Amino acid sequence: MNEILLDTNIILDIALKRADFFEKSKEVLILINEFRFPVFITATTITDIYYILKKSKGHGSTISFIKGLIEYIDVCGVNKETILNALNSEFNDFEDAVQSFSAIHYGIKIIITRNISDFQTSDLQVLTPGEFIKQYKK
Repeated sequence: MNEILLDTNIILDIALKRADFFEKSKEVLILINEFRFPVFITATTITDIYYILKKSKGHGSTISFIKGLIEYIDVCGVNKETILNALNSEFNDFEDAVQSFSAIHYGIKIIITRNISDFQTSDLQVLTPGEFIKQYKK
């Protein structure tokens, strides 16, 4: 089965209801649920979500969002090997490198992101929300 890693921006689009991106990101989650794809985020995504959401939603709402999120989405750990691979990679963005190598470590094949260019050097299949929707919508 195709395991999927969601980039941090997809989760934040939903949490912050970002006008230009919310609907497609929401549709991605609906399709993932419909097809019962195993879906993941990295442990670092959790800390990034907390840091960003807390500024606008406060501690309590942010914790509540994260608790709800991890009821439906699994979390990939980040270990020393992942960090070393990310540090030694050709990625321009360290956070994206960590996500990519964490996904690889867990055998995940697909990442959904709005920023495909950030994952040019990844060995994963990288799809935008629109591409994923086009590929799986009935």
